[in-house]
Amino acid sequence: MTGTSDERFMALALMLGRRGMGRVWPNPAVGCVIVKDGRIIARAHTAVGGRPHAEAIALAQAGEQAAGATVYVTLEPCAHYGKTPPCTLALINAKVARVVIAIGDPDPRVSGRGIAMLEEAGIEVMQNVLAEEARRDHAGFLLRLQEGRPFVTLKLAGTLDGRIATATGESQWITGPEARRAVHMMRARHDAVMVGAGTVRADNPSLTARGLGVSHQPVRVVVSRALKIPVDSNLAESAGDVPVWLCHGPEAQVDAWVAKGARSLPCNVSAGQVDPHAMMQGLGKAGLTRVFCEGGGMLAASLLHAGQVDELVVFSAGMAIGAEGTPALAAMGIDRLQNAPRFVLQDVQRIGPDICHIWRREGETT
Repeated sequence: MTGTSDERFMALALMLGRRGMGRVWPNPAVGCVIVKDGRIIARAHTAVGGRPHAEAIALAQAGEQAAGATVYVTLEPCAHYGKTPPCTLALINAKVARVVIAIGDPDPRVSGRGIAMLEEAGIEVMQNVLAEEARRDHAGFLLRLQEGRPFVTLKLAGTLDGRIATATGESQWITGPEARRAVHMMRARHDAVMVGAGTVRADNPSLTARGLGVSHQPVRVVVSRALKIPVDSNLAESAGDVPVWLCHGPEAQVDAWVAKGARSLPCNVSAGQVDPHAMMQGLGKAGLTRVFCEGGGMLAASLLHAGQVDELVVFSAGMAIGAEGTPALAAMGIDRLQNAPRFVLQDVQRIGPDICHIWRREGETT
């Protein structure tokens, strides 16, 4: 690994923090590394459920060795009392000599206060080390604080000509097993997986992360204005074991779903559909920071049209179906190219026989 020693240790802290993705919301997935005399003496990430924080876990590992050490943390340490004392105070009490921070925390209870407390205690503070990478990792946490909504990744999987099923509805399987395994890994790293009612009716999915040995599952979010979905579906039958949240219009009948353990999140309706802005604000208020949307076409199109998609993950299989096949996106009413949502290519990978390309929304700052 190239870069300065500060960058190398921060890169490790970021890698550790990613292990908490999908498991710590509404808290950020923070990583922490403690170094003394050039040797790592502790490493940690935010615990499942969001507590203890990464710094507290790492300090407990280091014990008395933390005195005089350098602490690398991917987000400004908290400076307020919540369910636990502030990490800033723990760092001061541990008598660390130096704290290296990737980015500040915009939470008004923290913003700048953590850094000020450390400096007032005589601890050297260095900021903005691998800041761009940290903003990318913490994008969901930052968006929820700044805009009230989670970071949204839209996954599309189809043929070279953008079709997701034949004219008769056959769709299993267009992409290969390697791509499907990659999707399960992506599910596990998000707080929630989201689909529309059409996908539930057509595929009767479980939306769980399988084949990975994971001990947790994302929330399953179903978007449906009228909630005309079979109550004996896989999602309904498992709602008591793995959370199911329903984003629906005011007229939807939810009692049977709620009786099975689902959570009702009523949303405003716009143009005959659940309003994407209101829905995302509701999900942010409920604590979600990262949502992985798997379609279908109408939901995907509505999110794109509303500017609520931050990242696109597109799997392309080496086959073509033709115009009679089902398109990956429903109509969006775009008559001029300048009105089309635009994304910037971030990565291209070969996964088995398929191609995965990842795009970020144009102008994305996190």
